[in-house]
Order: sequence, then C-alpha cells, then structure tokens
Amino acid sequence: MAKQAKLTIEKDFQISKIDKRIYGSFIEHLGRAVYGGIWQPGHPTADEDGFRRDVLDLVRELQVPIVRYPGGNFVSNFYWEDSVGPVEDRPKRLELAWRSTEPNYIGINEFAKWAKKADTQIMQAVNLGTRGIEAACNLLEYCNHPSGTKYSDLRVKHGVKDPHNIKVWCLGNEMDGPWQTGHKTADEYGHLADETAKAMKQIDPSIELVLCGSSSTGMPTFPEWENTALSWAYDSVDYISLHQYYGNRFNDTANFLAQSDDMDHFIRTVISTCDFVKAKKRAKKNINLSFDEWNVWFHADATDADTMKNRPWQIAPHLLEDHYDFEDALLVGLMLITLMKHSDRVKMACMAQLVNVIAPIMTEENGPAWCQTIYYPLLHASKYGRGIAPQPVLTSTKHDTIDFTDVTDVESIAVWNDEKDEVTVFAVNRSLTDDIVLDLDLRSFGDYRLAEHIVLENPDMKAVNTAEHSAVTPKLHTDRTEKDGNFYKANLTTTSWNVLRFVK
Repeated sequence: MAKQAKLTIEKDFQISKIDKRIYGSFIEHLGRAVYGGIWQPGHPTADEDGFRRDVLDLVRELQVPIVRYPGGNFVSNFYWEDSVGPVEDRPKRLELAWRSTEPNYIGINEFAKWAKKADTQIMQAVNLGTRGIEAACNLLEYCNHPSGTKYSDLRVKHGVKDPHNIKVWCLGNEMDGPWQTGHKTADEYGHLADETAKAMKQIDPSIELVLCGSSSTGMPTFPEWENTALSWAYDSVDYISLHQYYGNRFNDTANFLAQSDDMDHFIRTVISTCDFVKAKKRAKKNINLSFDEWNVWFHADATDADTMKNRPWQIAPHLLEDHYDFEDALLVGLMLITLMKHSDRVKMACMAQLVNVIAPIMTEENGPAWCQTIYYPLLHASKYGRGIAPQPVLTSTKHDTIDFTDVTDVESIAVWNDEKDEVTVFAVNRSLTDDIVLDLDLRSFGDYRLAEHIVLENPDMKAVNTAEHSAVTPKLHTDRTEKDGNFYKANLTTTSWNVLRFVK
C-alpha cells in the first residue's frame, strides 16, 4: 500500500499575498554571467546592443521580476564611475573577489537597457567594502535624479536622458564575511550602513534599502550579526538579507534533500531576531527579509579554485559553472516552497545566479542557450506561484537523515490566484523509496477541476541536461490524479517535483 500524505487548504486562512519579487535572480560580474552570458556581440542571436536574444527569451519565459546587480563579492571593490561613459575610455581593473580582469564593457547604463528588454527591474548594490557614503550617494544621484546636478547631468551626457529610477538598493554585500574586500565588524558595518541609508533616502525617499545579514547559518557571528547591525540601522532600512547555498558533498541524497529544513530554520531565526530588535526599539514597522542569494553550489569548487590560483586575471573565465543534476532540481523546488511558506516576511529573493554562473541558463560560445534541470522548478513557481498563499495544513510520513530528524516525505504548499480563479499545488516527494498518495482537500474553493499535473522526475538522481540533450524536462501526467467531489488524490512518484493546477 502506498504511503499517504494530506494537504488541506482554506481560502480564508492565509499566510500572505506573495510578493512576485521572491522569484528574482542575480547577475554578477563573475565568470561568464555578463560577458558570454547576457552579452556576446557577434553571436548569431545578438541584437543591435550585443545582447543574446536566445538568453533574453529564456529569461522572459521565467518572468524574472527583479535582478540583483552587479554583485555579490564583486561589488566590494567596484568603482561604478569606471563602468559609465564612452566604452573606449573605460579602464580595465583587477577584480579582487574572483581574481579576474574587469573590462567594464557593460556598466549600469547597458545593464539597465538589458533589464528593460528582459522585462525586469534592478536591485542595485553599492560598494560599502572599499568605499562608502559618498560613492553610494553619487551612484544614486546618477541613476535616479532627473537632471540639473553633477551626476544626473553626467548620465544625460552619457546619452541616458531619463533616470533609471531604481527602487531597491543593497547596502553592500556579505560584510560579515572575512573573505569580503573591506570586511567589517557588525558595529562598523551597522554604523556605516545606517549613515549611508539616511543619506541615500535624503536623495530619493522612495527607495527601499537592504541591510546585509549573515552570509549563512554557519557563520560564527550568526545571529548576533543581525542583532547588532539592525540595532544601528533599524530605522533607516527596510529589509535584511539572507544568503545560503547547499551541496551534496558526501553523496547522501536523503540528507541533501532535507537541507530545505535548514533554510526554514534560517528564516525563522532571522525573523525572530528582527522582531527582538523591533521590541528593543519600541518600533512599529517590521523589517522584512530579502533572501537575495540562494541555490545549490558545490559542483565546480575544485575547478574554480584551480582557475583563480593558477590562471588568474582572465576576462570572463569559466567560473562557478555548476552542471546541475536531477536531485539539485528537487532541492531547488523544496527551497522555493520554503520561500512561499514565509511569504508574510520574505518579500524578495534571488536565485543566484541567472546565466552560466551557478545558473538555470547556460550558453555555448558559438551555440545555443539551454536550460539546466533547476530551470524548471523556478519556471513553474514564477508562472503559477503568484497570488495568495493559504496556510497549509500538511500531514506526512517522516524519516530521519544523518543531520535532520522528522523530515517530511512530502513538502507542499498551495497558491490561490484570486484574479484568475486558479489554485496551484506545489509538492515534492523527497522519499527515496516510495510513491506517495497526496490527498488534497479543496472544499473551501468550491468546484474546481484539474487543469494539469506537471511532473519532473527521473530514476537517475544524477541525470543532467546538456546543450545537445535534455534528460530532465517536465511532463504532463493528468492520469495520476483522481477526483472525488472537491477532494483529489494525486500520486506523487518517488523523488519528484509536482505542480497540480486547478481551475474553475
């Protein structure tokens, strides 16, 4: 007899309306993300500005609402002035984070043009590593002020009459990390971030600001970093960032697929810390969360270390080009479900990254752009995960792994798109041994019918996609679901990602 799980959803019991920005992404001047990724003059698909149309097509299909730029570790030694103006006058610089050479062919004006073509918004990061308040304010003036001042007129001189009007700004990157150029203590960073935030909001009060939180749950300063930095900057900022990457370094699939439980713990701990500082300050506003770096990252570590040590200072070297397998796609799906479950406080998130660098989209230099396994859970979540997240009541059998106890065999959440009158159920069966029948109680939504049951599955957990062959792609399996009134039984095959869409 198959194992059983049950998901009950009531339309009147809601977590929150999901902010579409949780399906954001990230492009850093790192490896082939920019040069050879989004931009490659001379490629058969390149447009008049050198941007690859095949990449733009895949990005638009994902409906990416916001993209963090230009880093990442890159931003902590970034001189934005070098990336604007006539390209022939822009200097090449040593890029310290990834030991590469930055040619500055693409800067904020070119990236803003790409973002418009990609139907996305920019989350702009400022350098609080080697620079500070003045540079951040000058960049904001350049980007957002209409005209009539030094830096806004400089933008106009550079051929960009209208301001970019960028609304989300990151106050540095991973400043808790000793690897970061310009690393600071929590007090040093909190003070600088607060002063920078206050100055930037004098220039443009409409912007939203993201404070650097901890780089991972494994940092020795977590969560005291959040407490200290927020104690300085609580009144001046709107979000605090979270970053987390996972990997199956010991080839233990069950333990690997349980790591989304750690992500859940990370989010809950940061929310608690934010609310502790709120109580200390007798504040009224909530600090929300920007999970602006998350993904699987470990496959290319050895190759990356060798490149940076033995072949440094290349332009756009092959770095962080993880080739994702089927089990990576399952964990990405589990992480997306975790973000949706915390949509009341997680208002932005960025899968790191978008093209070539730990990315769902890969490109061949003289060939096509193609989709890695992790592309598909993000695609489904972004397309169908917009609306209201009802509070899920989930019962499931459980198992233990080497690092986690009481791991549910099934993780699931529903999203109600009240505008389209659709309900989408996302579910991952992370059992390595059993199919599981998921009972769905949709009574509160009235008479809905199953429109489609999308499944991502493969008997080989290590199956990968390539430019020539896609071993892992979604399939339709509406024959796996039975209806009984407003109840459904959906068969979730062993280790599978499932999207069940219900319509009136």
